[in-house]
Amino acid sequence: MKNSEKRGRKHKRQDASSAENAGGEVKEASANEASLPQSPEPVSASEANPSPSRRSRGRGKKRRLNNESEAGNQRTSSPERSRSRLHHSDTKNGDCSNGMIVSTTTESIPAAPSWETVVKVVPSMDAVVKVFCVHTEPNFSLPWQRKRQYSSGSSGFIIGGRRVLTNAHSVEHHTQVKLKKRGSDTKYLATVLAIGTECDIALLTVTDDEFWEGVSPVEFGDLPALQDAVTVVGYPIGGDTISVTSGVVSRMEILSYVHGSTELLGLQIDAAINSGNSGGPAFNDKGKCVGIAFQSLKHEDAENIGYVIPTPVIVHFIQDYEKHDKYTGFPVLGIEWQKMENPDLRKSMGMESHQKGVRIRRIEPTAPESQVLKPSDIILSFDGVNIANDGTVPFRHGERIGFSYLISQKYTGDSALVKVLRNKEILEFNIKLAIHKRLIPAHISGKPPSYFIVAGFVFTTVSVPYLRSEYGKEYEFDAPVKLLEKHLHAMAQSVDEQLVVVSQVLVSDINIGYEEIVNTQVVAFNGKPVKNLKGLAGMVENCEDEYMKFNLDYDQIVVLDTKTAKEATLDILTTHCIPSAMSDDLKTEERN
Repeated sequence: MKNSEKRGRKHKRQDASSAENAGGEVKEASANEASLPQSPEPVSASEANPSPSRRSRGRGKKRRLNNESEAGNQRTSSPERSRSRLHHSDTKNGDCSNGMIVSTTTESIPAAPSWETVVKVVPSMDAVVKVFCVHTEPNFSLPWQRKRQYSSGSSGFIIGGRRVLTNAHSVEHHTQVKLKKRGSDTKYLATVLAIGTECDIALLTVTDDEFWEGVSPVEFGDLPALQDAVTVVGYPIGGDTISVTSGVVSRMEILSYVHGSTELLGLQIDAAINSGNSGGPAFNDKGKCVGIAFQSLKHEDAENIGYVIPTPVIVHFIQDYEKHDKYTGFPVLGIEWQKMENPDLRKSMGMESHQKGVRIRRIEPTAPESQVLKPSDIILSFDGVNIANDGTVPFRHGERIGFSYLISQKYTGDSALVKVLRNKEILEFNIKLAIHKRLIPAHISGKPPSYFIVAGFVFTTVSVPYLRSEYGKEYEFDAPVKLLEKHLHAMAQSVDEQLVVVSQVLVSDINIGYEEIVNTQVVAFNGKPVKNLKGLAGMVENCEDEYMKFNLDYDQIVVLDTKTAKEATLDILTTHCIPSAMSDDLKTEERN
């Protein structure tokens, strides 16, 4: 569900320290580096996935020392002061160490306060674990192979049922995951049970019984209020031991989840969340977990702004897994809507003075609600909760939130009662909610990309990870305009529709003159529309015409002699060490 105001490019962005641009995946620092007087430079997860640098502030406590003269037993006129400071270990991370107390007196002074008296000890700190993951990402430019593997370190914590929670981006494209408990020198192999890319949460378990000995699971608390104190615990960059960062809840609203390309409820806190903190719990002052650290704001005008996944989203993920024995996702209302704040607009739509709601602009053709809802319907309420003209609903005392929050509390397959105003008539519909089918998917859920090769033309499908791989984190500015327009505004007309492009042309004598075609959509083949990659591969394989004609975007055409093109394909595959002319998923589907 999208608001018309959210279409287009965003100038302010939330970057998280993930393997791409959000989250906390970094190569772990060595023990020798952690012991040096100065902190090491931040280490990124890979050259293609740098961790954003951030500034964080260490805060010390002031302490007055009243000194008495032993001889005269007289108080000095101005008490000496000594200060215990937390020093910056590096301007790019928030690690700190206790400085020594300085005093001008020669008498004994009280001992420096221990760490436990400066920062309140969290009862469940022993349940916080360090996550070691080896990633092997797909290579979208060369989809028949994978990229070089790299390692990352992040955080996680133990919950009930012998399970561990962490961030989805912490174990994305994993080949091996290991966990280490606080104070232990043993790493335990872990199994990934579920990955919720949209909500950036992953569920793990460990089969070794020794891992679960002497550890109490973390308990979840209620959704915190504004200005409530929170303590983020994890293993951020700059050291190998556990780290504690304190702050308060400064904002609560529907946030953009960078890794999942979705919008869900989120907490903003003023505690720094550095690379490696991702997946760590955020505790309240009672030692209850109120969220999971997952991303931070990277901006020259922002400092110490972190974001936490709140308990309603976490509980939804866990219950979804327990209910379906897998992660099914967060359902959406497949519409685009418009605010109804203008009084003339409301009158023209036949709304009474007491009626409020939002106008439906467009409806996803693949969404179940497309069967009952129509453009220009006014949504008055969702499941009995009235929607305001700005698209918000009551949240808590003195707070309002976007009505997409109500939808996100549902599960895939659940029904919801939607009340609409159509031609001055109030109608009610019971709608079955489903996940969002995008023409350009936001992620590929760990699957390798599909591809098909003929005569050196590499055909593949477009996804957000593909655009990010081809054009970097700034793909919304650097990618071709035609692809961006479809990414931002196009809707899939069927559940199996894909955007097929010529990714590149592997140069050969057969394709002379076509070498510069890159990332251009394939519209039709021999006069037939191209619906998806499977359909294109089938048409090419079964083509018996003298020529193969590909209609591309920008009114380009590619014409190849059918017999010569198919014969040249094998030589091109051999030259470039490509094992097959098509990905395994296309071969499997064709055999079926």
